[in-house]
Amino acid sequence: MSQHIAIYARVSSKKQDTRSQQADLDQWILAFAKDHPIKWYKDKFTGKTMDRPGWKRLEADMTAGKVSKVVVWRMDRLGRTASGLTALFEDFQRLGVGFESLKDKVDLSTAAGRLLANVLASVSAYENEVRSERVLAGQHAARAAGKTWGGSEKGRRLTVTDEQIATVRRMQTDGESKAAMARATGLSRPTVYSILAAK
Repeated sequence: MSQHIAIYARVSSKKQDTRSQQADLDQWILAFAKDHPIKWYKDKFTGKTMDRPGWKRLEADMTAGKVSKVVVWRMDRLGRTASGLTALFEDFQRLGVGFESLKDKVDLSTAAGRLLANVLASVSAYENEVRSERVLAGQHAARAAGKTWGGSEKGRRLTVTDEQIATVRRMQTDGESKAAMARATGLSRPTVYSILAAK
């Protein structure tokens, strides 16, 4: 049976696109896989579940023995839970499917690579949990102070920290939505737009 290399790209919502990931993935194909059959699988779906249409098609092809290797832009494009990623790495090993994450430099064919993959999976899950906790804590604090959502008083200048700016830009690189950036940083969407426009 002929096999192909599976290129998987994911963003979290329908308002986003995979272009930022696709440029690096296209370069990888040209450099390392231009003579191999390639098949793209894409999702616009949250990483908190593995039940995604594009991923399900890829999973079926792996089980059928049609996939020799899975390549992603970054490991968290596969998913955001440590348990989900760890189980997935075990599936790759069991099915004899190679795996490469361009940004994480992970190679599951070595013991060190498998260890690194599991560490990165745990870190990704931890960052996601911390981000969620920070958003909830900020909302509770704002409510306790009597603040409401929906923008700031007209003419008032907002103070934006370097950490908030870094978070917004990192999330943009990750393909997150503007609404998600606003929630994660406690900033309004107009402020998020102004930060991105100032790049």
